[in-house]
Order: sequence, then C-alpha cells, then structure tokens
Amino acid sequence: MRKSHFIVVIAHSMHGRMSRLRVPHYAIHVAISALILGAVLTVGLFSQYVRMEMKSRTFQTLRAEKEDLQRKYDRLVEISDQRDRQLESLGALAAEVSLAFGIKHHTEGGTETQKGLSPSNFFSDSLDKYDFLQQVNLSTDNGTSIWKWLQNTTPSIWPVQGRLSSSFGKRTDPFRGTNSFHAGVDVTCKHGTPIVATADGVVTHSGWFAQYGKRVILDHGRNGLSSLYAHMSEFFVRPGQIVRRGEVIGRVGRTGKATSAHLHYEVRYRGTPLNPYKYLRRPVDSRLGFQTAD
Repeated sequence: MRKSHFIVVIAHSMHGRMSRLRVPHYAIHVAISALILGAVLTVGLFSQYVRMEMKSRTFQTLRAEKEDLQRKYDRLVEISDQRDRQLESLGALAAEVSLAFGIKHHTEGGTETQKGLSPSNFFSDSLDKYDFLQQVNLSTDNGTSIWKWLQNTTPSIWPVQGRLSSSFGKRTDPFRGTNSFHAGVDVTCKHGTPIVATADGVVTHSGWFAQYGKRVILDHGRNGLSSLYAHMSEFFVRPGQIVRRGEVIGRVGRTGKATSAHLHYEVRYRGTPLNPYKYLRRPVDSRLGFQTAD
C-alpha cells in the first residue's frame, strides 16, 4: 500500500536520540506551490515596478520636451509679432516714400491696396515693395532725399532698458586689466531684452564684426550722426533697411568680447565717437518699453 506521508528522521547530535517526523504529501505539495506562487508574484511585481519606472521616466522626458516646445512656440509667437510690427512699419514707409516721390509700383493684379490680403500675401507684397524701393534712386533734381521724411534723426532715447554699467572714456579693460579708451557706454540688462533704434535712420551694417560680436550700425543722415549697437544675441534688420525711432532692431546678448549680457552703445559724428550719455535723456515708456519721438 502506498504511504500518504514522508518520514523525516532527526538525530540529536549530543544525546543521540532520534526523532521521527511525519510529513504528509499534501504539505509538501502546498509548500512547493507556495514557493512557485511567491516566485511568480515577485517576478510580476518587479516587472510591474520596472514598467512603472520606465513610464515615469518617459512621462518626465515628454513633459520636459513639451515645456521646451512651449517656450520655443512662445518665442516664435513673440518674433512673429515683432515681424508683423516691422512689416506694418515697412508697408507704411513704402507707401509714404512712394507717395512723396510719385513712385508707382504696379503688381500683377494692378492694385496698390493691402486690404484683404492674407498674412503671407501681405508679407510678400511688403518685401516686393521694399526690394523695389531699394532699387530706386530716392533723390530729386533739387537735392531732396529720403531724409526729408525722416525727421527724428538725432538719437535721444535709451536703446535698451537697463543699468548703465560702463561709461564713455578711459576705463580699465575688463580682460587685460590695463587702461583703455571706451568708445561708448555699456547698459547691463537681461539676455534677450529688446533693443530699439534711438533715432530714425538707415541700416548700414548688420552682422558679426570682431570684438563687437553681432553688431548693427544706423546712419542718421545729413547731421553726420550714426549709432552703433553691439554684443547682440540677434538682429532683425538688414543693410539698406529704414528704421524708425523706437523700432525693435534686435536683442541683448553677449556675443563677441563680452563678460556678460549687455548692450554696447555708441554715437558717432562722421566716424568720431561722442559721449552717448547726453543722448540718453528720454524716459522709458511703460507701453512700448521706450519713449518714442514727440
């Protein structure tokens, strides 16, 4: 007859006594089943934990990417708004110049109005007018030029909102520690702060130039004055473009030879640096960020 139990013999090491322990078959089966079940549960819980951890990391990565994309989107919206304002200014100026000089530029449709145009068509139309005006000699027989219609040609506002950190004239060079001549003033402010033109003018340079980094120079016409904006993170104008006082031309950065984010600003008369401080007398406008012309 088949036994329904196992006999386990236990011998005592000191007394030599032997004990017998009967272990039923079902107890062994239960123990083995419990071990298998425990192992399966352990593996299942561990795999569930690993999956949750991977999902958590994926979620954190996606959230970081979403925040980064949101910041980029907000920046693009801001740049788009600036481009729209620049296009409006460009369109208005093109219309003024065309009217003043009697220049007529007919497009394929034969219309000169911008009403009802889509943003893309308005953009193309504005650039078309700008490129056309670039090719036109804006002067008449009696010597009248475009500067007649640009009246605010003397720099008289702050180019950026910030703190004056370095003045015009002699100073200690921050890199070499020796005495040097500072041809402008430095205005310290947050990276990306908008920079505006301090007077009406024409862009003569926009690009990288040696220690100035990204630089923009505006010619202010017959008065012989020009203004220079350096260490910019980006600029929104190109050579030949006409800008108005208070118009955003770029953003503050630390390109070129700079220890921190700031704007290096110069005013020159026929190429000779002047102290810009006397041209920084207009207060800040709370709506535009800068005071425009009266």
